[in-house]
Amino acid sequence: MKFGPVPIAQAEGAILAHSISLDGKRMRKGVVLSAADIAALRGAGVGDVTVARLEPGDIHEDAAAAALARALVPDPDAAGLRLSKPFTGRVNITADGPGVVVMDQDRLVALNAIDPMITLATVPPFQQMTTGGMVGTVKIISYGVARADVDRACELGAGAMRLARPVCRSASLIITDIPGGPGDKGRKAIEARIDMLGMSLCECALVPHREADLAAAIAAATGDLVMVLTGSATSDAYDVAPQALRLAGGQVERFGMPVDPGNLLFLGGLGERPFIGLPGCARSPALNGADWVLSRVACGVSVSAADIAAMGVGGLLKEIATRPMPRAGRKA
Repeated sequence: MKFGPVPIAQAEGAILAHSISLDGKRMRKGVVLSAADIAALRGAGVGDVTVARLEPGDIHEDAAAAALARALVPDPDAAGLRLSKPFTGRVNITADGPGVVVMDQDRLVALNAIDPMITLATVPPFQQMTTGGMVGTVKIISYGVARADVDRACELGAGAMRLARPVCRSASLIITDIPGGPGDKGRKAIEARIDMLGMSLCECALVPHREADLAAAIAAATGDLVMVLTGSATSDAYDVAPQALRLAGGQVERFGMPVDPGNLLFLGGLGERPFIGLPGCARSPALNGADWVLSRVACGVSVSAADIAAMGVGGLLKEIATRPMPRAGRKA
């Protein structure tokens, strides 16, 4: 692509690089200058303009953005995503419902290394989305780029983004109670999280903080996903809640996570159903480690012990003001 100032006599058919005000009207950048545009410029006393002119082998910014977006999301319905029409070299990729974003990060990094003028910005991997939320944006910075580079970017990015939609439709919440404890405080915050994922809270039981009582409630739970929030913090892999899950016939797969707030989460299974032992910070609507696990589990995205370990990098989240034991300790 050629870029620079030219006399207006040579500008017809080129792309106007910078907007120009003519008699109170704006000739916007990006327009392909026609004979009428040249006449208007000449009549306004403009002698030269800065333009971009595509060369053989180049592709216009809008066509390039559209091609790359279609490569990234070849079947929007299947991927749970939507593509905007291209404008000023940009195509926005949005979520077509609740879910979490799944992407091939290595391929997208390689895509962005091809040409600085060909860019893709996305939310972080496994970001939870709501309907219409921006998942990514393709932006061609210059007015045109080499078609060969676009083709290479399309090849690297082919099918590299999708939205994993919720596979769990309902959730059971069991809250344990201790004398003088928080009771069912936190139910609304957890129910709001479930609702954001397009799920329903089919039941919420309040039971004594004892293994046998909790195990009975776990065994009776009917939701596709079962969650427990204990009145007293779960401090060990063999504390009341993990042991109750085992007593009910389930298994504990991971206790603890390197995300703060959220350290005391545990993850397991009850037959074919996922099970989450929620940390106490889940009572707050503020982001915590449970959000990262809940959204993935609800959307059928595997969460292994290695996945949870990897969450530690970037896992120091904003402090929750109401936490009983803040990181810095209480002031005297």
